[in-house]
Amino acid sequence: MSRGFNPIHAKENGPPIPSIIGSSPAMEKVYEMTRRVARRNASVLLVGETGTGKELIAKAIHQLSPRSNGPYVRVNCGALTESLLESELFGHVRGAFTGAIDNRTGRFEAAHTGTVFLDEINSTTPKLQVKLLRVLQEREFERVGDTQTIRVDTRVVAASNRDLQEEVAAERFRDDLYYRLNVVSILLPPLRERREDIPELVANFLNVYNEINDSYVVHIDRRAMQALQDYHWPGNVRELQNVIERAVVLAPGDELTCDLLPDSVLGNERPRSARFRPADLDTLTFELVQQGLATAGPQEDNLHTKIVNRVERELIAQVLVSCDNVQIKAAARLGINRNTLHKKLKEYGLDAENNGAP
Repeated sequence: MSRGFNPIHAKENGPPIPSIIGSSPAMEKVYEMTRRVARRNASVLLVGETGTGKELIAKAIHQLSPRSNGPYVRVNCGALTESLLESELFGHVRGAFTGAIDNRTGRFEAAHTGTVFLDEINSTTPKLQVKLLRVLQEREFERVGDTQTIRVDTRVVAASNRDLQEEVAAERFRDDLYYRLNVVSILLPPLRERREDIPELVANFLNVYNEINDSYVVHIDRRAMQALQDYHWPGNVRELQNVIERAVVLAPGDELTCDLLPDSVLGNERPRSARFRPADLDTLTFELVQQGLATAGPQEDNLHTKIVNRVERELIAQVLVSCDNVQIKAAARLGINRNTLHKKLKEYGLDAENNGAP
């Protein structure tokens, strides 16, 4: 068996920004922009697929800024309902709603003189977008259930795993809020566009999980490294991290070999669903007509919408099955937040506990 690449003893150049791994040209651009914007107070919008490291960049912006001695507060906007998120961001007073037994300080107030990181900001509702716009413009807000205005000095770094320009065009995101957030934007490249960083990332994750698991996996078979570099990584760096942790846990010796990698990485996983083809539109149209959901004539105005909904419903059902009905995993694979998935399940009459069947 070929010993090949030894990541543990590879040359260590050190990351351009602490805790962030990668020296590819694509990441060098990210580092340069991060350092430049960190010194200012302007809002920053981080754009990139899930798992590309947006939170690491947000922390770096805070740590490299004049606000580094102030608090850094993170809020996942996609993890909470509108009412809970409003209370989380702005706080509430006692009696503002059922269960509000005490006054509570919101995240904006807690981040005073520091930085607040709003992750998945694309998932916020129109009501909250109005309040966020006011904070960005006026630096003030009221707690839920209160009339007293609170002023804060908080820098906002926001992140989105969707193109906010497209969300604005689709009228799902306010254009004025988008322009306030997008003073400076930083695009984080997916891992498939910086494959040269994979050996360095692997070396880092091996060090981390060797220590955690009291292991000594210090070699990688060349075929395993080639498989890691050939894979398209839909889950980006986070997926690579999970794959390396799994390999360290399962490794019987000191070498990471192909048999320790998931079938999906090796290209051996059986496709879960057929690729949708334009020719399938005729079949879908026929089925909709047969079910009385559409007419066959040219007077059908919203046929496109019905077909798109039908395809989306089937896709969600299949992804739920592939994720063992774990909705957090399904939402991540679909590229949407969990709240959106809940709405889609209700809209399409899908029962996630029954393999996505209606």
